[in-house]
Amino acid sequence: MTRRLYSEDAYLTECQATVEDLTERGVILNATVFYPTGGGQPGDTGTLTWDGGSAVVADTVADETGRIVHVLAEGSNPPETGTEVTAEIDFDRRHRLMRMHTCLHLLSAVLPYPVTGGQVGDGSGRLDFDLPDSPDKAQVEAELNQLIEQDHPVGERWITDEELDAQPELVKTLSVQPPRGAGRIRLLEIPGVDLQPCGGTHVKRTGEIGPVRVVKIEKKGRMNRRVKVVLGEISSR
Repeated sequence: MTRRLYSEDAYLTECQATVEDLTERGVILNATVFYPTGGGQPGDTGTLTWDGGSAVVADTVADETGRIVHVLAEGSNPPETGTEVTAEIDFDRRHRLMRMHTCLHLLSAVLPYPVTGGQVGDGSGRLDFDLPDSPDKAQVEAELNQLIEQDHPVGERWITDEELDAQPELVKTLSVQPPRGAGRIRLLEIPGVDLQPCGGTHVKRTGEIGPVRVVKIEKKGRMNRRVKVVLGEISSR
């Protein structure tokens, strides 16, 4: 299996790796900083470079066996198996995704209701809540920005499948369950604010998110409310 360096350090922008395999979808490396699409977070983009060549990575996904596939842009020629490459992500984009993903964890603390869906975007994001009435948009935005400004540390801890079974309240999402079978599950922890299973990439402190705006709260069903959030600099474009 590919060593997932992004889970060890979300701020790592590049790494040296060896091409292990080529598939119809793309390139598989023995190690990578590229996060694959999952948990509502898009896959990373960037470049692979090697002696005598380079290729644009247009997306990153996991295949049916769990291997990480670097999907090359149309027209890019892949390196040969065994080639030593430098894998580098578009960190500006990744960092916006990290900020938004962490922001959505804060949103789930401001609105402590079951989550029916969600999506992390480049500078924007949303969560859907099992909630009969729409909350006050201005109040949600104020409470969200307050948690950001308090600059809480963001970390992780690991628990076993059995420990998670004993604490089902940790799983806030109704439609998606954390992956099991590996023996342990990663929890995203913002002490005193949020604790739930998550395999995505996040910032180190909530203050790094910066100001955000709640741009819309939509009714998506009798018991479903969608809350959309954007990063401050994105909303001012």
